[in-house]
Amino acid sequence: MQFGSTWRIASTAAAVFLCTVGSHAPAAARETLDSIVAIVNDDVVLTSEYEDRLAEWLPRLNESERNNPLLVSTLREQVLEQLISESIQLQEAEMRGIEVDDETLTRAVAEFAARNNMTLEEFIADVAAQGNSYRALRERIRRDMTIDRVQRAVVTREVVVTERDIDELLASPWFGEAIADEYRLGHILLEVTPAMTLAQIDEVREKANRLVAELREGADFAATAIEHSSAPTAATGGDLDWRKESRIPGRFANVVGLEIGAVAEPLQDSSGFHIVKMIDKRGASQQRAEQTLVRHILLSPSAIRSDEQTRAAIEVIHGRIVAGEDFAELAEEHSEDPGTRLAGGDLGWTTTEGLDPAFQRMMNLTGVDELSEPFQSSFGWHILEVRGRRVQDISDEARRNYATQMLVETRFDERLDEWLAEIRDEAFIERRGEFAEEETSPVVPLDG
Repeated sequence: MQFGSTWRIASTAAAVFLCTVGSHAPAAARETLDSIVAIVNDDVVLTSEYEDRLAEWLPRLNESERNNPLLVSTLREQVLEQLISESIQLQEAEMRGIEVDDETLTRAVAEFAARNNMTLEEFIADVAAQGNSYRALRERIRRDMTIDRVQRAVVTREVVVTERDIDELLASPWFGEAIADEYRLGHILLEVTPAMTLAQIDEVREKANRLVAELREGADFAATAIEHSSAPTAATGGDLDWRKESRIPGRFANVVGLEIGAVAEPLQDSSGFHIVKMIDKRGASQQRAEQTLVRHILLSPSAIRSDEQTRAAIEVIHGRIVAGEDFAELAEEHSEDPGTRLAGGDLGWTTTEGLDPAFQRMMNLTGVDELSEPFQSSFGWHILEVRGRRVQDISDEARRNYATQMLVETRFDERLDEWLAEIRDEAFIERRGEFAEEETSPVVPLDG
């Protein structure tokens, strides 16, 4: 579970909601449906809520499943339990003062719409066109986001991952396989049969060498595979798709060392001559980061200095550097970035991640050993100097980050299950209607 990603919660709710066209009972029917199916502490689960949620799941069953009384009964029980659990968590959120305001909610919906290539207005119209209520969708998303927030607030602080935990996971064979690099290979087979003479085999060998030369000169691999390959993958351009090294045929073992785009020398075995191309690679060992060694001077507008005055002041400093004065000394004297001023404005080796867009753009446009013109960002007016660029191998860091994330998520899920069981046991739950015969839990106040 990605407990830090509220948009995933929101998008899941939206997707489920939109897949259930026509599942919501008309207003006239609601009057007969709105009885209580369960009391949960100080809240209730209405029959209409239960029927709506059940209607989201029933269409996912095939005909034989819908005709299986035991399976349907189990589904109905699970739906009620889901609503009870949500009610308890929402009450926990209210008790802790956790809520999702309208602005945050609108932003989440807009992000969901954007991921589906729609504006918010288009999304609202699409919801209405499907016969659904946009207001109801918003409240369903708000509900899910609130539950996500209370889970993170309570559970995340109880998840502890030590450096030793990370080291042990990194050293485990299982982790090594889980995080192993993947390779996307292209394959062409020029078949050799037992009936062929040595001269015919030599002709196939010469053809393989010729095709490799053409491919290295830029010939399209997929088109070549479709025309010449005898392998089952010929129709798809010889694409073997993504595979970890353990799933690559042994005869191709040496090709994992190829650079992306490289074509290996023909490989011969009993089935013929194989031509293999490294289409792409991905994984922790492939992680690289473009880094820039940069320093800057920042002046920010204030109550006693207008934006125009700030711009004029940075231009004066720019002129002094161009005239030969020391950048670091001027940064120490004038820069208003407290994090870098005492270091002469030095940001060190940095990536573009987290930088103001205007700063990022100017940093990328400025050449090595060059001084930028004054420019404005959301922080004020800057000048920057690029002192170097490099591509840094961050594969070790990537492995460690992946291991940390895996441990955090696993332990979060484990602790979440425990917490949900705890608050469920402490809650007062009284079932009504068809579920009335179920055992109820003892009364335990939420704040007890």
